[in-house]
Amino acid sequence: MTPGARISAAIEILNTMADGVPAEQALTRWARGSRYAGSKDRAAVRDHVFDVLRQRRLAAHLGAGETGRALMIGVLRAQGVDLGPLFNGQGHAPLPLSEDEATVADARSDPAVLWNLPDWIIPLFQASLGARADTVAQALQSRAPISVRVNTAQASVANVAQALAEAGIETRANDLCETALTVTAGERKLRNSDSYLHGDVELQDAASQAVVAALPAGTRMLDYCAGGGGKALAMAARRDVSVFAHDIDPRRMIDLPARAERAGATVKQLETDALEGAAPYDVVLCDAPCSGSGSWRRSPEGKWTFTASRLEELTHIQDKILDHAATLTAETGALAYATCSVLQSENEDRAAAFVARNSGWKQVFSQRFEVDSQGDGFFTAHFKRV
Repeated sequence: MTPGARISAAIEILNTMADGVPAEQALTRWARGSRYAGSKDRAAVRDHVFDVLRQRRLAAHLGAGETGRALMIGVLRAQGVDLGPLFNGQGHAPLPLSEDEATVADARSDPAVLWNLPDWIIPLFQASLGARADTVAQALQSRAPISVRVNTAQASVANVAQALAEAGIETRANDLCETALTVTAGERKLRNSDSYLHGDVELQDAASQAVVAALPAGTRMLDYCAGGGGKALAMAARRDVSVFAHDIDPRRMIDLPARAERAGATVKQLETDALEGAAPYDVVLCDAPCSGSGSWRRSPEGKWTFTASRLEELTHIQDKILDHAATLTAETGALAYATCSVLQSENEDRAAAFVARNSGWKQVFSQRFEVDSQGDGFFTAHFKRV
């Protein structure tokens, strides 16, 4: 596909999404109907679509519209791309710009456009982040770094970095966590590399790794909201530890057995009814369902579909998870809470509310991880019994 044809494909997908089709579904539909598109073409088209989602309000302003074509014009303008060679009508490229489309809109200074956030979220960003709100909002508009966790139960960070380099995958050390390497080139070779196939590395955000690294020692550790099981696998890389994984929807953990086998790890999955029978646990980590606002650059559609009512619902869910997890924690154990959110209402407020409801507990640790070139935005807090 030519660069112009890739733009046309992205426009088609964005128009499909305008009819209410989620981004991933729209991308899958297009790929199935476009067998001629190679892996590089599909990746490039996907990047175009996600660039629009990260900067939708700015794209709509600079493109003077909400259609797929207008949004692509706007986001390419924001990137400083010369539109002429791409919009020339040749082959499968979009038609040339009309006179109106060729007129560039004035720059905007309001936060809604510059921060590319829904109006209702902006006050929450300001209240939660203070002077850092602008920096975080801007960071969420860029592509996220790709990081791997080195499985130190099998290999050293230095040896893995060298093996990846020999496979054409360049990495750099990540300051957030000793086990983290950020991929700087060759990321599409990663899943076929020996390091990945042999379980020496797992794709995992560096801040997510740091959340696990900050957990205190314990011989019995529970990943209460395991999802795909990335944090459970990170726990299992520790020596002399028994790791348990639970999720309210066990289907989310469907790939965990294969991932654990590849990593040479043992993770016992527990249904909800089996949690208490296996308790107590020395460490219980609750990576709770949240807005995902700290990782919106990876899933940018989320910030446009997220609502105030959903935020309120999530805070109630987070409270219930902490209260139940506390009953599973050993008398001298540690309860840990984490979100990939930057919102105070999901982070510090939930930690304070837990202590206020449970006088027998105290908070002993908390840390925020910023959205930056190292990793996603995360929050974590630890609690112990008084």
